[in-house]
Amino acid sequence: MAHHANEDDRGRPGNYTMMQFFEWYCEGDGVHWKKFESETDRLASIGITACWLPPPTKGSSPQGTGYDIYDIWDLGEFDQKGAVETKWGSKEDLLKAIKVAKDKGIITYIDAVMNHKAGADDKEEFLATMVDQNDRNKLIGETHNIEGWTKFNFPGRGDKYSSMKWNYNHFTGVDYDAKTETKAIYMIQGDGKDWAKDVDKENGSYDYLMFADIDHAHPEVADEFKKWGEWILKETGAYGFRFDAVKHISRQFIEDFVKHIRSAEGSRSKAFCVGEFWKDSVDTLVAYVEGLGTQFSCFDSCLQANFKEAGEARENYDIRKIFDNTLVQRRPIDAVTLVDNHDTQVGQSLERWVSSAFKPLAYALILLRPDGYPCVFYGDLNGCGGENPQKPVKQLDDIIRCRKLFAYGEKLDYWDHPNCVAWVRKGDEEHDGCVVVICNGKEDGSKKCEVGEDHKGEKWTDALGWYQGEVIVGDDGWAEFHCPPESISIWTKVDAKGRDEFKS
Repeated sequence: MAHHANEDDRGRPGNYTMMQFFEWYCEGDGVHWKKFESETDRLASIGITACWLPPPTKGSSPQGTGYDIYDIWDLGEFDQKGAVETKWGSKEDLLKAIKVAKDKGIITYIDAVMNHKAGADDKEEFLATMVDQNDRNKLIGETHNIEGWTKFNFPGRGDKYSSMKWNYNHFTGVDYDAKTETKAIYMIQGDGKDWAKDVDKENGSYDYLMFADIDHAHPEVADEFKKWGEWILKETGAYGFRFDAVKHISRQFIEDFVKHIRSAEGSRSKAFCVGEFWKDSVDTLVAYVEGLGTQFSCFDSCLQANFKEAGEARENYDIRKIFDNTLVQRRPIDAVTLVDNHDTQVGQSLERWVSSAFKPLAYALILLRPDGYPCVFYGDLNGCGGENPQKPVKQLDDIIRCRKLFAYGEKLDYWDHPNCVAWVRKGDEEHDGCVVVICNGKEDGSKKCEVGEDHKGEKWTDALGWYQGEVIVGDDGWAEFHCPPESISIWTKVDAKGRDEFKS
């Protein structure tokens, strides 16, 4: 479905590459949408074709990232929660940046935060029961009246776009009783009220995550989100969604929402949809995407875990096993592959940062092979801020550019050594191919590969310049290609189409 969304915009096939255009410590104060606009020339030139933007919806404070979502209809247009703009900028800046990006061949995906709401305008009293933190199906004590922050009136927006006002009936749980000043997980009581059954089973039921947990079984809630889904794609010109925290949301609701936004009149029938289901069980991920009843992608958290392990083990990791038990191995059409993201970066709750030494290898594995839809992390391309700043990955822009220019055609694997593997991309009518060698050993790696007799006598070099020297293809179409230790090399003929885009 990713290629359908891209082809719908570009009108032709190609190597599509997504970028997550933010990290946790990106500058606030309303400048991010302008930064996105200013970066579009660079991103388009290296081969980025789609950007997943941070949540554009109003958070609970001026510096709220949008994951603390307050109002789905406020994209930085109304004076609410202390500011008109969101942390990322104004609605006007957002729409302008998306249009500029589209004009340059980059489509956008909206980060949809539909699990919870934060920053309520007032408290309400209602019946609730405390539950065990580690088993949300286990009730603690008697059902009693509590005061929860569940009333959302949106005084700054009024009824523009939607007249729905939220109250405790629209939620399943809260994490605070204001009456007794008690912080705990409370399940709201009422007719038909319960945790969703079709969510992840961790903690008994992982329906509750944070803030005021939304009841997706409530018909007013389901209708509101479907209307919003149609509206935001039309209003912004975006081409799809990244869904936050889907393992905490009713799977039936996600299925209904995706089917609706793809079938609604005037909607994007090819809208791309990817969910964050962060769990290192490929069976769980496969069961989720297969059970939705419509095409849906998930981020390959299992592959990211393998990257983390490989980076730590270094030469003791058998690189031939890197794709074992991953979504991209089992369901390549549904896998969004990644190396790191805002949750795995240093200092975050799901921290699982891939070592800097292994990152070029990981990016070669997701960008230069045909399976999966690769997602480049902003923090790897531009660096991460915060108390634990991280440097960009060396020449990541050139590795992405190699995908744009050379990673086409048939793939031939030379997957026969625990510390050094290679593959050939044969190219096609419009693109010259390449040979990729990766080595996680302590010494130089080399691999004899067949590129074809039609290439005999050609001079090939490493497009990245990390391995010096040249290779002459033999009369039989074979040559031996080399790689530095714990690194990669991307070999193409010296006059391959696009080689002039690389700095000498």
